[in-house]
Amino acid sequence: MRPPPCDDYRRQHHECIEANGKQLALLYAALYTTALGGGGIKSNVSGFGSDQFDLRDPKEEKAMIFFFNRFYFAISIGSLFAVIVLVYIQDNVGRGWGYGISAATMVIAVAVLLCGTPWYRFRRPQGSPLTIIWRVLLLALKKRNQSNPSHPSLLNDYQNRKVPYTQRFKCLDKAAMVDEKCAANTNINNPWIVSTVTQVEEVKMVLKLLPIWSTCILFWTIYSQMTTFTVEQATIMHRNVGSFVIPAGSFSAFLIMTILIFTSLNEKVFVPLARKITRNVQGITSLQRIGIGLVLSIAAMVGAANVEKQRRDVAVQKEVKISAFWLLFQFFLVGAGEAFAYVGQLEFFIREAPDRMKSMSTGLFLSAISMGFFVSSLLVTIVDHVTKKSWLRSNLNKAKLNNFYWLLAVLGFLNFLVFLFFASRHQYKTQLPIFEPDDQSGGKKLKSLNDEMTEDLEKKSSVQLVANNAELEP
Repeated sequence: MRPPPCDDYRRQHHECIEANGKQLALLYAALYTTALGGGGIKSNVSGFGSDQFDLRDPKEEKAMIFFFNRFYFAISIGSLFAVIVLVYIQDNVGRGWGYGISAATMVIAVAVLLCGTPWYRFRRPQGSPLTIIWRVLLLALKKRNQSNPSHPSLLNDYQNRKVPYTQRFKCLDKAAMVDEKCAANTNINNPWIVSTVTQVEEVKMVLKLLPIWSTCILFWTIYSQMTTFTVEQATIMHRNVGSFVIPAGSFSAFLIMTILIFTSLNEKVFVPLARKITRNVQGITSLQRIGIGLVLSIAAMVGAANVEKQRRDVAVQKEVKISAFWLLFQFFLVGAGEAFAYVGQLEFFIREAPDRMKSMSTGLFLSAISMGFFVSSLLVTIVDHVTKKSWLRSNLNKAKLNNFYWLLAVLGFLNFLVFLFFASRHQYKTQLPIFEPDDQSGGKKLKSLNDEMTEDLEKKSSVQLVANNAELEP
């Protein structure tokens, strides 16, 4: 299932036998299967991991904060192993061995996953989140001409809601209105006729994620430069350590090592220190983590622009290559920023999403990464067209890559201002059921976080009842 080996003589004379259609089909099938499996793992593993923690238990809530750090630490260890060990094996032993080792590690991973089955906490599937979102939007559109009820308690299934009621996006409340048509219908529980307050609030939660999601894209656009232009810079810089020449692609190992360092510092230093200062269990909120990551990415582009200008000036004027270790500055800042931004974004999208939509929310987070790389390609195309390829060239000594870095820094700053605007107005999700002591039984009972609203309604009703009784008295 692979073409015959090609010796050096045939390779020099371009006489190697290319792979045929069946061999290429097998290769592409394997690559797409890997992508499909990776998508399934990435969109579910973090959500499934967060399901193992009960946020009503203070100890488990505290442990969950460190889960995201340790989760990303493990991912970074795997990336470092791939960049250093697997790349060496593939280049010096054979690509078959590289793929074989990867397959073997996945077999071990599946075995470990299955061994833990008796101890996992499982949540029952509650239907497709896309169906719920589409249904709520459709019903709200159908009832758009109707007036909102005088009080949210009149909405369908308000008393049994599983999430707090919010005042934002009130236009969606119409999807849970019980109008005359719904009341006359014998099957009022039909979700295609009227939604519940819980379903409407879940859709609101998803909509509240979108503004923050949009501001996360540019971070990954900046991050993508570490695997493209920064590597290209390294190829024309001095990479010798004694007699050993560091491969340009291996400089990304410094990025991963910085991530490992800062994920460890987050858990051991930053979060405990922030807890003492803020008196908050989380220490640093997810949005604060994202904000720190955005600031570090902007600083990285400012530093990258200055390093590139210095590199080009020395190379052109003195025909001297400066050390590639100058690139460690931008690797360090982007790596530190990723340690904050990745964990912050992952935690934000999982914590703030409805319980039944965690996998979809994780997919939304991963789509921000994909969009970041797409925007990078789009920016390169636009800059090429506007500058007539004067900024970005294959020969970096004749290009103005520093201007491109400055452009990213400016866009990053503007994006950060937009992020601050949305983050300052974001309301964190709160869990509706909380436990409090029961004075009579000494046990625990459930109480709603929105009890104040219900109690206010009851007070209004009681006042009105007293007034009515007073009028009836002679």
